[in-house]
Amino acid sequence: MTVQQLAEAIEVNPKTVERWITQGKVPYRRHQYATASLLNVDVTTLWDDTRSLDSATDLCKAEIVTVYPHRHVVPTELWREMCERAKERIDILVYAGIGLAEDPRFLSVLKVKSQSVAIRVLMGDPACEAVIRRGIDEGHRIMDGKIRNALVNYRPLFTSHPEIAFRLHDTVLYNSIYRVDDEMLVNTHVYGIGAYLAPVLHLRRLPGGGLFDTFANSVQQTWEGARPVAEHDITGA
Repeated sequence: MTVQQLAEAIEVNPKTVERWITQGKVPYRRHQYATASLLNVDVTTLWDDTRSLDSATDLCKAEIVTVYPHRHVVPTELWREMCERAKERIDILVYAGIGLAEDPRFLSVLKVKSQSVAIRVLMGDPACEAVIRRGIDEGHRIMDGKIRNALVNYRPLFTSHPEIAFRLHDTVLYNSIYRVDDEMLVNTHVYGIGAYLAPVLHLRRLPGGGLFDTFANSVQQTWEGARPVAEHDITGA
């Protein structure tokens, strides 16, 4: 990228950019984060400055819209309303996510949105060790059954809306993640309690913040190692 291109992209004078490079001048914080975001690097890679570290922390905090102490206190309509706002993508990373799979209005939103946005649904492999272990840790031992129930509810989408991509993963899931464009709900997993009792972070992505992208990258890595859903995954046969 040329000096001129960078200057135009972040709306500063090219001579200002030249001074950053040739004279070691440190930009205003807003220009630091705009530049780092444009170049797809961490801001501290470009400027080893204490102010940058402090600002990075502040930006991460700013990405947190709110924190819910338990998933069951998250407004029930929020999950659906987020998807209704989608313009580019919807990513769902869960083990079962049975609450969403049992909501006919949520399923209707997915059907409508599948015509204009990319939708990926990642669920746990019901036969994998991580899923079985999670059920034991939560004290109910039926996580595999929950997943199969959710898959049954999603089954009509497999054929009527093949553009909605479903995969199964066998990872140890530390968080359930619901991403819609630059907005996200992160349901943390806490040993010994069900996910509905664990906290939920409501995040919005800010350039240079890093918190949102950390969770988004987790979804992508899990997707790349996941496999398509087979009939035996639903029936258990």
